[in-house]
Amino acid sequence: MTLRTVLAVDDEPMILGAVTAYLESRNYRVLTATNGRDALARFAGGGVDIVLLDLMLPDISGEEVCRAIRRTSNTPLIMLSAKVAENSQIEGFNIGADDYITKPFSLKVLEARIAALLRRAPANDPLELFADKRLTATERKIVNTLSRRPGKIFTRDELIETVFDDSFDGYDRVIDTHIKNLRRKIGAAEGAAYIKTVHGVGYKWGVEK
Repeated sequence: MTLRTVLAVDDEPMILGAVTAYLESRNYRVLTATNGRDALARFAGGGVDIVLLDLMLPDISGEEVCRAIRRTSNTPLIMLSAKVAENSQIEGFNIGADDYITKPFSLKVLEARIAALLRRAPANDPLELFADKRLTATERKIVNTLSRRPGKIFTRDELIETVFDDSFDGYDRVIDTHIKNLRRKIGAAEGAAYIKTVHGVGYKWGVEK
């Protein structure tokens, strides 16, 4: 069984310890951080399926950590906070939180919220979307190129330079054909959600918030 990885970020050792022990007992792998810089470094290391983020951190705020994560990733994120005011919760959702849980909280409820988000989350490995499909080598390169930098807009020329070798002498619209085929293989609607067209420019990866 592949364990799902949780990044838990909190500067309160008792809370971090309790969350870690409980989730590990429920067959999750848990990475921890007690400040924002360490959280971003661990997240950048890859392999994180979901983030639990305290807002009141000693160096940079949880809100800034959330914004930094959202610049490159749509990984599910739950804010954990003693800030119970409505405007704090609204701000959390506006900057990219998928859920917001106020302290104190039930560990059982936290696990249920994690499980619910992971059921809705896209696959951690983008190629898992095509697990039962036959992709060409070019299609695999396009998926890898786009998904490594979610949100970045790639022009057709950039994709050609990355995907094809120097001998390519076709038209840039050949990329459109490959994108169309990728979308067809996972279903037109879902494919369009993962591989977005930026009209007049090119393509990008990721479900927008």
